[in-house]
Amino acid sequence: MMTRYGALALLVCSPLALAAGKPLTVCTDANPEGFDVVQYNSLVTTNASADVLMNRLVEYDAQAHKLVPGLAASWQVSADGLNYTFKLRPGVTFHTTDYFKPGRKLNADDVVFTFQRMLDPEHPWYKTAPNGYPHAQSMQFPKLIKAVSKVDDLTVRFELNYPEATFLSSLSMGFASIYSAEYAAQLQAAGKQADLNSKPVGTGPFVLKSFQKDSVVRYVANPAYWGAKPKVPALVYAITPDASVRVQKLKAGECQLALSAKPQDVLAVKGDSAVKVLETPAFMTAFVGINSQKKPFDNALVRQAINLAFDRATYLKTVFDGTATAATLPYPPNTWSYNKAVKPYSLDVAKAKKLLAQAGYPNGFDTTVWVRSSSSTLNPNPKAGAELLQADLAKVGIRAQIRVLEWGELIKRGKAGEHDLLFMGWAGDNGDPDNFLTPQFSCAAVQSGTNFSRYCDPKLDKLIADGKKTSDFAVRTKLYLQAQKLISDQAVWLPLAHPTAYALTRKEVSGFAVNPFGRVNFNSVAVQ
Repeated sequence: MMTRYGALALLVCSPLALAAGKPLTVCTDANPEGFDVVQYNSLVTTNASADVLMNRLVEYDAQAHKLVPGLAASWQVSADGLNYTFKLRPGVTFHTTDYFKPGRKLNADDVVFTFQRMLDPEHPWYKTAPNGYPHAQSMQFPKLIKAVSKVDDLTVRFELNYPEATFLSSLSMGFASIYSAEYAAQLQAAGKQADLNSKPVGTGPFVLKSFQKDSVVRYVANPAYWGAKPKVPALVYAITPDASVRVQKLKAGECQLALSAKPQDVLAVKGDSAVKVLETPAFMTAFVGINSQKKPFDNALVRQAINLAFDRATYLKTVFDGTATAATLPYPPNTWSYNKAVKPYSLDVAKAKKLLAQAGYPNGFDTTVWVRSSSSTLNPNPKAGAELLQADLAKVGIRAQIRVLEWGELIKRGKAGEHDLLFMGWAGDNGDPDNFLTPQFSCAAVQSGTNFSRYCDPKLDKLIADGKKTSDFAVRTKLYLQAQKLISDQAVWLPLAHPTAYALTRKEVSGFAVNPFGRVNFNSVAVQ
C-alpha cells in the first residue's frame, strides 16, 4: 500500500468551467488506498477512483440489470466466443490537470496499454504495481486473454485462449478502468511512474483536485466529460470513520450524503424531516475469513467447529439490528444457482467441542481475530461483532485475542495472509455468482490476495473454472451447486450476513440511488 501521499495537494491546473449549483459533500468511512485502482481490491478505493475518475469499455446498469455501452459504443463477439471486438466512442478526452494536458483523444492505444500492463510481466509498467493486480490475477485474465490488439484508432480486439461466459461482465469492474497511454509515457519518460497512484488521470465525470489522508478528497466536475455532465460543480469525500459522526455531520449540514450508515443510526433518523433514508438489498456478504494456510485452521474439523460455536442470531440482532439476513453460502439466496439444499451450521457448542477434540485440540488453542476500526455496510459495528465471536469461541476453549486495525492496514495484511480469523466482506459487481466464487475461492485468488481464507482445492477450483467456460445457465448452475456444497462442507468461511445497503441524504439532495453492489454514481445528483 502506498503511504507517502499522506497530505498531497494535487491542484488542478487552469480554472475549469464548473457546473452550476452547489457542491456535494459525501461522508465516507475510510481512506482510499490510492487512486491506481488496478492495484487494489477494496470497495472504498473503487468508489474514490474508478467510480468518479474513470470509465470502462462497458458498464453495468444496476437499475436495468444489464451491461450498457461505456467507452465502447458497441461490440461484437465471434461465434466461437474467442474474439471480442470493441468500437470505441469517438471524441472522448482524458482529464486536463496541471500535471497532464492530453495531446489527443482516447484511442485504441489506451485500451491496449491498460490491459497489457496487467497481463504481460515483460511490459515496462507491469512492475510499477508493488501490490500486483489482485482482480486481474484472481479473475485469471493473464491465462484467459491471449492478445489485446489495435485494429484501428477506434477499434480494439481481445483474443481469448478459451471462451468465458463472464468475460464481458468482468470488463465492467473497477479494475478494468481505462488509462491514458499518453500520460503513462510522460510519467515513464520522467521516471515518475509512482505518480499514477497519487496523480490519476481518467475520462470520468470528476477530476481529482487534492487528497489529504484521514481528512478529505476533493474533486471538481469534468467540463469535458463525454457523458451527461455532473449536476454539481464539485465533489468532496469527507473521510469520517465513525458512523455516528457521519450522521451528526449530515444533520449539521456538513455533508449532504452519508454512506455506510449503522442500522441503529438509520432507525434514529427515520423521523427526521431533514433527512432521507435510501436503501436496497445488497449483493454482498459479510464473513469471517478462516486462514486455512495456518494451523490449526488447515483442518476442516476446526473450521466446522468455529461455525458450530458461533451464535449467528445474536450477532445479527446486535450488529445489524434486524436489517440483514443470515448468510449460509457465499452469495445471497436470490442469486441464480443458489444451493437451497445446503443447510446452515446451527449453534451446537457440544458438537463443536467434540470436533475440536477429534482434530487434536481438546483444550482449544490461542488465536487472533482481526477486525477493522471503522464501520461499514458489511460491518456496521466491528467492535461488537468481534467481541461476540471472541465470547462464543471461548465457550469451546478457543482463546481469541482481538486486534483492531485501520482499514488500509487490515486489507493490506489480510491480502498477505497474515491473519488467523479476519472479519471481511465481499460485494459482487453485476449479480453473477462468479463475482464471489473466483475472487474468493479460486487458487489464483490465493496468490492475488483476494481469497481471504487462503483455501485452494483442485476440485473446487475446477468447478469454478468450468462454470465460467460455458454460457449455458443450466450447466453453470449444476457446477455452482456443487461448488457451494463443497465450500459449506469444508467450512471455508464463517458466513455472517447479507446486509441492506443504506445511504442517508439531506432533503435538498436528489438523483442519488443506492447501488446493490456498493458502487457510487454522482453524475445525476443535484443539491438544491
